[in-house]
This record gives sequence, C-alpha cells and structure tokens, in this order.
Amino acid sequence: MAHQILVFYGSYRSDRMGIRLANFIVAGLGARGDTAELVDAKAVGLPMLDRMYKEYPPGSAPAAMEALASKIRGADAFIFVVGEYNWGVQPGLKNLTDHFLEEWFWRPAAIASYSGGRLSGTRSSFAWHNILCEMGMVVISSDLAVGPIAQTLDANGAPTGPAGKALENAFPRFADDLAWWTEAAKLQRTRRLPPY
Repeated sequence: MAHQILVFYGSYRSDRMGIRLANFIVAGLGARGDTAELVDAKAVGLPMLDRMYKEYPPGSAPAAMEALASKIRGADAFIFVVGEYNWGVQPGLKNLTDHFLEEWFWRPAAIASYSGGRLSGTRSSFAWHNILCEMGMVVISSDLAVGPIAQTLDANGAPTGPAGKALENAFPRFADDLAWWTEAAKLQRTRRLPPY
C-alpha cells in the first residue's frame, strides 16, 4: 500500500550535509512505491514563530504556511531528518514544526539523525522524540543514525563505503516499521474518529 510521506529537513547552513540523508530517504521511499516529498525548512522560509497557523483567521495565514498546513493534513506519515547543534535540536526545523499543532495529530513519525561525528546526532534524536510526542504524533521505535555523514553518503545522497552499506541495510527495517504504523493509524481513523 502506497503512503503519502513528508520528509522534513531543517538545516540553514550554506554547506549543509544532512540534505544527503533527506535525499536518500526520499529516494528510498519512492523505490518502495510511496509518495515522498522533501519539506526543506530553509526553502519554505517561515518567519520566526510569532503566531501559529491556527491563530490566523481562516484564509489570512501567509501563503507558505497555508500550503504547508495543507500538505501536513494530507500526509499519512512524517520523517524528521535531524542534525545536532550543541547537544540539541536545529532551530530551523524546530521553528517550522512549532507553527503547527493539530495538523500533526494522530499520524506516525520517524526520526533519522545525522552528524559529522561518530555519535550520529543521537542526542538530537532523543530530544525530537519527546517534542514529536508532545505535538500529537506516534513516534516509531526504529530510527536511523548516520555519522560521520560525509563518509556515509556522497553529495547526491548515494551510500558510500562500509557506513553507506550499513545505512542501506538499516533502511528497510526503518521504512517497514513506519509503514506498519502508518497503515495501523489509517485503519483506526476509519473505525473511530481521533479523540480531539
């Protein structure tokens, strides 16, 4: 069964490396038959949070925010590709997610972390797990942790070397886990409305 999956990425750096992992995931999901779309926080360009989407009168939210709200509501699941800044989360991605709330509810989310070092952004992954749960998503137990990213994926997001092979081996389990929860959530929504 094909799913509509949004892949979120949030680095604003000029020479960002995590985009390699985001592109790898989008391609991997597409090869499985899913419709995956990259949502790049830098490209979306939301302002620093002043007012959440729900706080705008209907039809008055900025165009980029309105379009993204529609995409989030229409998605079956989400993947967050997260880097680690000083043991914490990337501010660009956090800012984007905070503009929305109810739009995220009752759908599964997965986390793929990365870094330039051997810890693979895992501290950021731990923080994001709590954030996404608080925002109403069901976070799956499988994750991807990639590092050092420059030795794992080339500039086009293709796996390289032993680390790339390990990522290729880990991806199917990650995607299968997300697919299982996505199908479970879709089925439950047909049987019973979420308790809003």
